[in-house]
Amino acid sequence: MNPTAATELLRRLFAAAIASAQPARCVPAHLPHPQELGSGRLVVIGAGKASAAMARAVQDHWAGPLSGLVVTRYGYSVPCERIEIVEAAHPVPDDAGAQAAQRLLETVQGLNEDDIVLCLISGGGSALLPLPIKGLTLSDKQQVNRALLASGASISEINCVRRHLSAIKGGRLAAACHPARVITLLLSDVPGDNPMDIASGPTVADPTTCQDALEIVRRYGMTPPPAVLEVLESGRGESVKPGDARLARAETRMIATPQTALEAAASVAREHGFAAHILGDAWEGEAREVGKVLAGMALQVAQRGQPFQAPCVLLSGGETTVTVRGQGRGGRNVECVLSLAIALRGQSGVFALMGDTDGVDGQEEIAGAIATPDTLSRAWAQGLPPLAHLANNNGHGFFEALGDSVVTGPTLTNVNDFRVVLIQSAA
Repeated sequence: MNPTAATELLRRLFAAAIASAQPARCVPAHLPHPQELGSGRLVVIGAGKASAAMARAVQDHWAGPLSGLVVTRYGYSVPCERIEIVEAAHPVPDDAGAQAAQRLLETVQGLNEDDIVLCLISGGGSALLPLPIKGLTLSDKQQVNRALLASGASISEINCVRRHLSAIKGGRLAAACHPARVITLLLSDVPGDNPMDIASGPTVADPTTCQDALEIVRRYGMTPPPAVLEVLESGRGESVKPGDARLARAETRMIATPQTALEAAASVAREHGFAAHILGDAWEGEAREVGKVLAGMALQVAQRGQPFQAPCVLLSGGETTVTVRGQGRGGRNVECVLSLAIALRGQSGVFALMGDTDGVDGQEEIAGAIATPDTLSRAWAQGLPPLAHLANNNGHGFFEALGDSVVTGPTLTNVNDFRVVLIQSAA
């Protein structure tokens, strides 16, 4: 397989992963049966990068009366006649998101026991529902969000803090729906597929506490606004806990996960004659360190035929983090693949693609990048020192200059990071 064919196959695997999590494919089988409604109404709410596409899938497969509101990222809206779609900012929230969150709470007021609330939640929902708890401002939450994103904290830690500063997350949205029945359809974008970490769990109970959130803030040396400290130290930000009667009729259904995306890519790899090894769907840690680990595994396969025989692909998912120290353009997937390329040192026959399945890596409208055996030589020839770009957190600038960025546009779904390393043959 020549280099062009190898990179084309990497892109095909990435496309298969994204396609496996498309709402049009995943949503219909999980809709309630019309007979379950009786005399009640079906009210659709939701948030996330996939929420608009999820709403469209509901509309296309629901013949009865339908109403509702979902909020998605700017540029991720789709035409939908019976469910209102609004857009807001991600990853740093804006006022449009705060207003949309307030409207979601208003949408579910006054429901009765016969009504069903269908809640469509996907990754990105945390930033898209930034309604602050009483006593905090949106500016307070924006400041905390920026600090969390740059701290190197895990997504679970980040969402723990978010839940305790929110008027809608941590089960509060489901509590507002009481006494209606709540069915939440989830597209998982978090390691471990824990519902309370997907969009910070607006419809699920939260066993973590304000004290837990406070410890995370201190652990990463953050200096939040005084009002944020007051909310956490006083316990005013306590979320809805397991056993709360208002959540007795709330259920969750996981409709797409990082694992299913990896399995879809593995199937395509096998069709092209490559053994496929899924290394895990919940990898976490510093992106550059994960890149080194994957490079070490690829070198062992390529040079020793261990622990797998080439030709093969190594697949993994999850969500790495970046502790920002430089002034570059990010993001975590391009940082990971740049680190891998440096560690591979031009090893022949090894190619890699890493990208975010939502089409946005960091704050760039770029999904990720591809590394090839000649990545380093081409970079040096163009005056692009790889180590300097890695130190400056400038993966996007590096791969864009080489023409190796992966740009998908809005994918309308989100099952987190996708990483594939292709090894053609042993040395």
